[in-house]
Amino acid sequence: MVQYNFKKITVVPKGKDFIDIILSRTQRQTPTVVHKGYAISRLRQFYMRKVKYTQTNFHEKLSTIVDEFPRLDGIHPFYGDLLHVLYNKDHYKLALGQINTARNLISKIAKDYVKLLKYGDSLYRCKSLKVAALGRMCTVIKRIGPSLAYLEQIRQHMARLPSIDPNTRTVLICGYPNVGKSSFINKITRADVDVQPYAFTTKSLFVGHTDYKYLRYQVIDTPGILDRPFEDRNIIEMCSITALAHLRAAVLFFLDVSGSCGYSIAQQAALFHSIKSLFMNKPLTIVCNKTDLQPLEGISEEDMKLVMEMKSEAMKTLVAQGGEATNDADVLLTMSTLTEDGVIAVKNAACERLLNQRVELKMKSKKINDCLNRFHVAMPKPRDQRERPPCIPQAVLEAKAKEAAEKEKRKTEKDLEDENGGAGVYSASLKKNYILANDEWKEDVLPEILDGHNVYDFIDPDILQRLEELESEEGIRQAEEGDEDFELDGEELTPEEKEALSEIRKKKSLLIQEHRMKKSTAESRPTVPRKFDKDRKFTTKRMGRQMSAMGVDPSKAITRLRERSLSRKGRKRERSTDREHDGGDAMDVDQPNKKLRLRSTSRSRSRSRPPGEVVPGEGFKDSVQKNKALKLFKNSAKKRNKDAKRGEADRVIPTLKPKHLFSGKRSIGKTQRR
Repeated sequence: MVQYNFKKITVVPKGKDFIDIILSRTQRQTPTVVHKGYAISRLRQFYMRKVKYTQTNFHEKLSTIVDEFPRLDGIHPFYGDLLHVLYNKDHYKLALGQINTARNLISKIAKDYVKLLKYGDSLYRCKSLKVAALGRMCTVIKRIGPSLAYLEQIRQHMARLPSIDPNTRTVLICGYPNVGKSSFINKITRADVDVQPYAFTTKSLFVGHTDYKYLRYQVIDTPGILDRPFEDRNIIEMCSITALAHLRAAVLFFLDVSGSCGYSIAQQAALFHSIKSLFMNKPLTIVCNKTDLQPLEGISEEDMKLVMEMKSEAMKTLVAQGGEATNDADVLLTMSTLTEDGVIAVKNAACERLLNQRVELKMKSKKINDCLNRFHVAMPKPRDQRERPPCIPQAVLEAKAKEAAEKEKRKTEKDLEDENGGAGVYSASLKKNYILANDEWKEDVLPEILDGHNVYDFIDPDILQRLEELESEEGIRQAEEGDEDFELDGEELTPEEKEALSEIRKKKSLLIQEHRMKKSTAESRPTVPRKFDKDRKFTTKRMGRQMSAMGVDPSKAITRLRERSLSRKGRKRERSTDREHDGGDAMDVDQPNKKLRLRSTSRSRSRSRPPGEVVPGEGFKDSVQKNKALKLFKNSAKKRNKDAKRGEADRVIPTLKPKHLFSGKRSIGKTQRR
């Protein structure tokens, strides 16, 4: 099967671009340095190579253009006539002929100048001959510039043509403009043809594909045709005429019985009779469209007579060799693309008629004899008058009957719900699928079976009476325990026992108070901002009273708090005198050592810990383990510090070749010190 793919044709460059491409390639692919001191044979060879290489490139490019464009005499007549309608066959052949002539001229120019270069006697003479040769080649290309531009326009237009296979199963839609052809192809295929309420919306051929009986059919939507002489038809109409003339397809002639397309039935019938010669030997179906606006039975008698004449002509189009007309069942059909009434019937009728015609043609061909010799259809003949019905085993019949009975008897929950009052009334039983030894137990409330035992056997009928007895006994015991758990009063105790009791209670209260202090420390207790302390509950005076009541001197805490508040306002913070008040660590201010003097007057700070000391929460067992971890960390950081890494996640790759050391021209001398 021949496939035409015009999208693969190589782009045709303009004349100036063509020259630039070839000359730049010659400059890049051939040597460029030559000196007058070279031998004359070397000079001749240098310039001969340039001329030959340029000629070869021109020849390859022009040959590609000539070979890739289709030859109108060697392709299918449909495409040949279509290209003639679109581009004018004479102009097309003339342009390709000019390209072929230019190719031969360039080959002749190269041959002549190579012959002259063989006798060049100097560098100047050889160079002048090379320049003249390339100049004449470029002049030839400039002269065919209009032909190159024309072929490029044709290539772009051919790339946009639909891929139509002239030999496959095809359904062709034709008729007046605006009768519903594009709407029909949009309904039965996945094509997306523009549909508008004015004439000549479709200006070219559109292709869609549909399936019928597991076979792929090609559906072609043609532009509208007007009833006028052949010479007056434009390019859009000639596309339809070309498709009708050359494609072996089932033809659907669309007829608008409502007249909403702007053309009467008489005008459409005249068009049918003018192009009926194109319908010969093709399955023709007349489709009366837009029956939602006007049914076929509602048209006038004159129009009905015209439709019947068209039907009788359609009966004569497909004639076998014996001259018998086809069946008129599928010749006249009605449909509406708006309501989709009859659309599938029209498609099936057209595909079926086309399929039957193709089968008949293949059966009448000579090739069918070779195929029929390979087939043998056995037709058994009865040997006597005895009837022998098919024997089916009884077990198979019973199995089928049982399966059919199960299908009929089985009811779903939805069926049961509909039979018993519907949703909200019917309640599905969750017990009917229980797997029990006896199906009668499924709906029983009691007894319930557990581990093979009946639960009802273990229920005591006097359990309520025994429960009351237990509750009364428990109440008596609670009353006795309440009498025993009395609180010690001071009336029945001796003075020594009273003193011991007061000490115990005091110790207990101290323990509770200490536990509460540990539980809510100053760190865990939230600080109250001043804007929320509107009643002045949290003041230094209150803190002093509370600390004095606890037996703590509040003067230092109050002084430190006031110093912090003053330092926040901008006042310079005073030095702490904690160290001066300490007995063992106090030092004289008049000491001569400045470092010691500064240390003695500096503010108090927390004592520093040695690195190996374990702090709770760090995760180390003891100081030995912490020292070992610190040592491993320092060893791992050595290589990072050596490579100037910021940390473990630093993945920066430094510049291995600094530009200031490795750029620029190399001067004379050694470069090992770079």
